[in-house]
Amino acid sequence: MAKRLLPLLNRVLVEKIIPPSKTTAGILLPEKTSKLNSGKVVAVGPGFHDREGKLVPVGVKEGDTVLLPEYGGTQVKLGQKEYHLYRDEDILGTLHD
Repeated sequence: MAKRLLPLLNRVLVEKIIPPSKTTAGILLPEKTSKLNSGKVVAVGPGFHDREGKLVPVGVKEGDTVLLPEYGGTQVKLGQKEYHLYRDEDILGTLHD
């Protein structure tokens, strides 16, 4: 469903990662333990053109795990899933294992 929405310019479509509320053993986790605002990049725009007409590409690619700001972005609901659109410069960084 998300493949139907292609972001324009330097926009990035992100699906937020929801941390688990309990472990595999069934122990309930408090909400504050893993309050990391992160998401998986679903789609990216082509970038934007600078004053000289050169294309400036987006800094992330599909499949990247990114660190998101606490506020901002535009919420988009496609089917039963919720996604968020962010500008490339609003994304704080990428997360690696």
